Amino acid sequence: MKFTKTHEWIAKVGDVYRVGISDYAQSHMNDIVYAESEADGSEVKKGERLGTLESVKAAEDFFAPIDIKVIAFNDILADAPETVNKAAETDGWIVEVEVMNEGQLDELMDESQYKEFLSTLE
Repeated sequence: MKFTKTHEWIAKVGDVYRVGISDYAQSHMNDIVYAESEADGSEVKKGERLGTLESVKAAEDFFAPIDIKVIAFNDILADAPETVNKAAETDGWIVEVEVMNEGQLDELMDESQYKEFLSTLE
């Protein structure tokens, strides 16, 4: 699992990659009530808006951690968007994607680097 400074993660699961938001990010959003992403087949460049999460407090965009092509939205989130709050870094993934530039993965933080980064925010 690799992380961005804007609190998205990307991880390889089987033959695909999944993208979501970190546990840190979901804890700051509180009760997520809606999730949406760019349509299947959309190509999204690193740092561009990939979708939106809405909580009872606010709506927040999330961004592509690297250049990707959206394969599928996590259907669980259509009926149970709160899954992001309960399991942000596992079952609460938001989209499955095809990686367009694997070299960009090296630019992201691993889990220990991300935890160190979070310590600078407190």
